[in-house]
Amino acid sequence: MNLFTGTALGIALAGALAVPVLAGGYAEPVVEAPVAAPVAVAARPDGDWTGGYVGGQIGYGRGSYGATDDNGAIYGVRGGYDWDMGQWVVGAGLDWDKSEIDLGAPGSSIDSIGRLKLRAGYDLGRTLIYATGGAARAKADIAGVSRSDNGWFAGVGADYALNDRWTLGGEVLHNQFDDFDNTGSDLDATTAAVTVGFRF
Repeated sequence: MNLFTGTALGIALAGALAVPVLAGGYAEPVVEAPVAAPVAVAARPDGDWTGGYVGGQIGYGRGSYGATDDNGAIYGVRGGYDWDMGQWVVGAGLDWDKSEIDLGAPGSSIDSIGRLKLRAGYDLGRTLIYATGGAARAKADIAGVSRSDNGWFAGVGADYALNDRWTLGGEVLHNQFDDFDNTGSDLDATTAAVTVGFRF
């Protein structure tokens, strides 16, 4: 075997060994489509307002009797029961406020207001917004004489569920007593209060 034949044989052998390596040819890498990350959907807080509650309130009010008026603090207790019917909530309850509302005349002030309440509201999950109204009874000192009479009230409010037991809210009410205890003058009071409740 001469040098030429040996060289040719070596080249042929190298080519034969290289064929399996190159047989597939050059292939471009496959780029996979990006997979979208799952979108987190925030869970809607879905409270059930059915059940009883007790609690209290504290706030401020402005009252008037005839042509005189003034203001003062209120604080009291409340209780009731609600029925959650899906988007709508209805309920009934009682509340009582001790009042320090002065009526702007000597010896005249509102001592207390009690209420028999109905309410209907819209369920927003952990928030309940509502309208309320019903019968009211006020006790007041008029020119130093203790008097009482029945009337009505109406207002709006909202409760927020801090957890499955405690609520925090607010309420604005207008209380009206026409011809208070046959005195010939009307007694009224508008109150705004922060409320807290325990549900069971």
